[in-house]
Amino acid sequence: MPDVNNEDVAELKIGEKTVKLPIIRGSEAEVGIDIRTLRKETGCITYDPGFVNTGCCKSDITFIDGEEGILRYRGYDINDLADKCQFIDVAYLLVHGKLPNKKKHQAFSSHLNNHSMIHEDMRHFFDNYPDHAHPMATLSAMAVSLSSFYPELESSRKENVDFKVTRLLSKMRTAAAFSYNKSIGHPIVQPRHDLTYCENFLNMMFWTPVNDYKPDPVCAKALNKLLILHADHEQNCSASVVKMVGSSGANLYASISAGICALWGPLHGGANQHVIEMLERIIKKDKGDVKKVIERAKDKNNSFRLMGVGHRVYKSYDPRAKVAKQMCKDVLDQMGLKDPLVDLAQELEEAVMADDYFQSRSLYPNIDFYTGLTYRAMGIPTDMFTVMFAIGRIPGWIAQWLEMHEDPHGRIGRPRQIYTGPTQREIG
Repeated sequence: MPDVNNEDVAELKIGEKTVKLPIIRGSEAEVGIDIRTLRKETGCITYDPGFVNTGCCKSDITFIDGEEGILRYRGYDINDLADKCQFIDVAYLLVHGKLPNKKKHQAFSSHLNNHSMIHEDMRHFFDNYPDHAHPMATLSAMAVSLSSFYPELESSRKENVDFKVTRLLSKMRTAAAFSYNKSIGHPIVQPRHDLTYCENFLNMMFWTPVNDYKPDPVCAKALNKLLILHADHEQNCSASVVKMVGSSGANLYASISAGICALWGPLHGGANQHVIEMLERIIKKDKGDVKKVIERAKDKNNSFRLMGVGHRVYKSYDPRAKVAKQMCKDVLDQMGLKDPLVDLAQELEEAVMADDYFQSRSLYPNIDFYTGLTYRAMGIPTDMFTVMFAIGRIPGWIAQWLEMHEDPHGRIGRPRQIYTGPTQREIG
């Protein structure tokens, strides 16, 4: 137990014994209690379902203040990043700790271009997936398969990281577009060297030999912002899975594959897809009756849930949702589109914001409430929404994985439990 003074400790009394636990303070005035020696000193563990009150690390990647609605990557506000940066620069920021200068931007962009192709043998994988396979299943399989086609390099750590980062960012984007084309029976479209990261993805999704598709700058700009909004979110479910798997010594590709599977869940990255499905059901079954829907959501005996409303961390308006809402309006206006689901979403939001039931419980729209509507306007199908989330989140997962491996206090993840089963029994 380290030496501490009374101002830097918390005291925990168990029976007649008092234990002094060090207090840790973060750079944004966050306060934590160091319980690493708790079991050794007392024989006790903490009980924290969902680990909502448990800090697993010290991190300098992402800061969130859920009460004030603040989100920053490496100190930069999410609004500034979404407004002024390219996604690949934000990816570089998360992995390397600083925004790239012009020279580093060009080098990173060149790396992404050079690694955008998928190994020809990997392309055969797509032939063996059924057409109805969910793109997230394909994406997770492609991620872990990369470790076989591109084994760990025996070069310097920096070169190793840069290769793996650009390989994952580029090849996962290409694999996602391939899986979409396979699902609709269209030919695979290869990446192009003359397009930006976001333009390339849109081109691989929508170009065919008969339509002469050209990426819409409005859609490319919107996609760039959406990927930035999703790039990292501190110790969330999928990031924690990436780190848990990586803590065993598993390689980065296996860890990212696990993160993709975790993101797939409807309570995590799959929520934006469920928002769209909820809005469609409201129009079809409830005839767009918002008052009826709100009352159903407030009924504790009803299993109905307003998807895209409320967040585990944010107890005020999700800062990403503010950007996503405005972006959704801009995209529809600039493309001259009208979507009844957007009108319904805005009406629902107004009802939520005006109802004391939701406000007293700090339930506000989160990022999932509007992102799916924007993807829908861009022509991206519903089952690809979570894939888009995953592509955006890859640099955050990589940054979290790297930070975990550089942590001198890092250990293999191994939570404890409180056993409540039968005591020792004999077979009679």
